[in-house]
Amino acid sequence: MGLGRSFSVALVGLAGHIVEVEADIGQTLPAFVLLGLPDASLTEAKERIRSAARNAGMPLSPRKLTVNLIPASLPKKGSGFDLAIMMAALQAAGDVRPSGGTVFLAELGLDGRLRPVRGILPAVMAAVNAGRPDVVVADGNRSEADLVPGACVRSFSTVAELLLAFGADPARVVLPPEEAEAGPGPVAPAAAAGRAPDMADIAGQQEARTALEVAAAGGHHIMLVGPPGAGKTMLAERLPGLLPDLPDDHAMEVTAVHSLSSTAAGLTELLRRPPFENPHHTATAVSIIGGGSGMPRPGAASRAHRGVLFLDEAPEYDRAVLDALRQPLESGELVLHRAAGTATYPARFQLVLAANPCPCGRSDEKGIDCTCTPTQRRRYFGKLSGPLIDRIDLQLALTRLKRSDMASMQGQEGTAMVAARVARARQAQHDRLGRWGHVLNAEVPAELFKGPLRLPRRMSVDLDRAMDNNVLTARGYNKVLRVAWTIADLAGQAAPDRDCVGLALAYRQNERMAA
Repeated sequence: MGLGRSFSVALVGLAGHIVEVEADIGQTLPAFVLLGLPDASLTEAKERIRSAARNAGMPLSPRKLTVNLIPASLPKKGSGFDLAIMMAALQAAGDVRPSGGTVFLAELGLDGRLRPVRGILPAVMAAVNAGRPDVVVADGNRSEADLVPGACVRSFSTVAELLLAFGADPARVVLPPEEAEAGPGPVAPAAAAGRAPDMADIAGQQEARTALEVAAAGGHHIMLVGPPGAGKTMLAERLPGLLPDLPDDHAMEVTAVHSLSSTAAGLTELLRRPPFENPHHTATAVSIIGGGSGMPRPGAASRAHRGVLFLDEAPEYDRAVLDALRQPLESGELVLHRAAGTATYPARFQLVLAANPCPCGRSDEKGIDCTCTPTQRRRYFGKLSGPLIDRIDLQLALTRLKRSDMASMQGQEGTAMVAARVARARQAQHDRLGRWGHVLNAEVPAELFKGPLRLPRRMSVDLDRAMDNNVLTARGYNKVLRVAWTIADLAGQAAPDRDCVGLALAYRQNERMAA
């Protein structure tokens, strides 16, 4: 008997770290010692491993088994280490041949079956990037693991099949009964049934439709303020349909986040459509930003990466939850610090906020039906802090629908027509910004507006005047320029003119909110 060694992956956020699993069999009484900062779920692996090995015909050594997870300073959690620990223990006993640099990622069932685990995509990506492309997973994770370029994936349904592949004595291996069925593993969420939301369903609100098109084309954040029934939610739900499919690198990022999510596992293909997250206004900061006990998990903001995060009834959210979004709106990522470690998740989403004009929702241009006092209105919008609003590119006031709007729905442009214009505008941005490593106007740094993308003074005179009158912050000034470039791209212009800048400035100045 000697030292057994295998490999697995520990995930800290989306970052994977190769973990070397050492197993040593001593000469003392039976014991199973697990070292290397395991959490409670990993400590429970000892009994799962014993039962799975015994039911596969290869019981663990009756002597003291010591397993060390290296690096010992890295916190480790989850059941994905089960298979790697068992393989190291059986190698130490001489029951299977050394596995070399193979990485094992699977949970063990008591009956000796391999169960799928979450986070396979980022774990296999980490293994490939570390120069260990040979990976063994459960059958339920095979399709997801195969999505990683360069990975050499093998999958098994039972421990017995795996042991035979690694040189175990066939006379000792016990295959499970054919009639026994594996329990249900995690499955990917089913696609929503029915017709996708279409822009043609929206009555009236031509200004809002145009603003939504601008938001989709440039990747801008938008806020919609209007009375109940004006179409705020309908507009927000149609924004993802205007966005193009994700390219390979973005699709891999999005799929990796959803692989870690509690709502999706066992993915069979890359997620190509931009995600849409619509949490309820009672959601906590942990559910939206991410967190939880132990190592932080991704929240709705990260699940909306490269897609849309829609907060309906925005003033009803807790102010601390809303203000927690300020940092990812600027940086495009979330860094969550906990005692167990620090996790970083991508969070480059388009934020859509929707709100009524007042608590009762009956305020209109005249305000005749509104029963809210000025103090109640200020308190209502006080949940939306100035720094958060300053990060919203387009701030639009919707009006109450009229009967004529409902009767004129025929001939409204559908999602396909608007999405085609959005795609052309995005291509124009890619052609212009690619040399600096950017793809969307919303991502353009302020330095470019002072250099290669600087507008002539006569084009930005209205914007400069607003800045001089303290109507705009420095951030707001640059956001107006970004929106102006998007308006120009949609119009097929080489650069914004004064009208483009004026329209972008009008989208920025929401008089109804200021009231």
